[in-house]
Amino acid sequence: NNFEVAVVDDLSTGLERKIPNQVKLFKIDIANTLDLANILKSENIEGVIHLAAKKAVGESMLNPSLYYKENIGGLISLLEAMSVANIKKIVYSSSAAVYGTPKDDRVSEESVTNPESPYGETKLVGEWLLKADEKARNVKWISLRYFNVVGARNDELGDTGVNNLIPMVFSAITKNEKPQIFGNDYPTKDGTCIRDYIHVEDLAYAHVLAAKKLTVEYSEILNIGTGLGYSVKEVMDLIEKVVGKKINYEYVARRPGDPAQTIADPSKAFKDLNWKAKFDLEQMISSSWNAWQKHNPINEK
Repeated sequence: NNFEVAVVDDLSTGLERKIPNQVKLFKIDIANTLDLANILKSENIEGVIHLAAKKAVGESMLNPSLYYKENIGGLISLLEAMSVANIKKIVYSSSAAVYGTPKDDRVSEESVTNPESPYGETKLVGEWLLKADEKARNVKWISLRYFNVVGARNDELGDTGVNNLIPMVFSAITKNEKPQIFGNDYPTKDGTCIRDYIHVEDLAYAHVLAAKKLTVEYSEILNIGTGLGYSVKEVMDLIEKVVGKKINYEYVARRPGDPAQTIADPSKAFKDLNWKAKFDLEQMISSSWNAWQKHNPINEK
């Protein structure tokens, strides 16, 4: 799409090998406002896609101050650096966690926000900051509220973390352990949480379209999901199909901060960006599993 890209990352969770050789990488913490501003100016940056944040709901419940410091403090530093460099376009990584447990079967961008975790709170506060910066200095922004991200574009780009359901199950399988499912007493059809899963490649393309959209006067919040909900039990059934064997998992207590059901109404993203998810859940799980096996060989016993 004719965008030249530079990356700023302290690599606290990222892996340098995932960044193409032709892409410039600056290894700094975005909390370092002065260095960040100098990079934005020296590279003649026109717009920012802001992805850097802590994102584990459970961890945020145990250490809320860390999440406010990293997520809100980091965004404030970035906005200050953008002001110094006179940059007025930003795509922001938000989350369906801002909705909490919604009253709507499918949540639209106009649905009530009621985050149930410090992580979700920080994402909502981030959107407030963007709105304030627009009033203060006419910054144009798009906030993408991600639903549950799954999948890998290729085996080299697989998720190495184990904070989300599918990699947690893969990790347990690899270690010959019993996967744990958090809660089977939710008010859903089978007692397990229902989520809307989105392939990371569909999500990445939404960012490209959002960056292009910011070439015009536009600020908006957009849901990025498929509009389809799957229970954890249904996901486990599909994982068994993909890996080709029965998985002996166990139910444990609910995880604090997890709502019962969150499903997107993605119609606004389709209308405004001409974006629509292409991958189904089985494709998401298959791509994740292929990537996981490449970096985590199964120890068969």
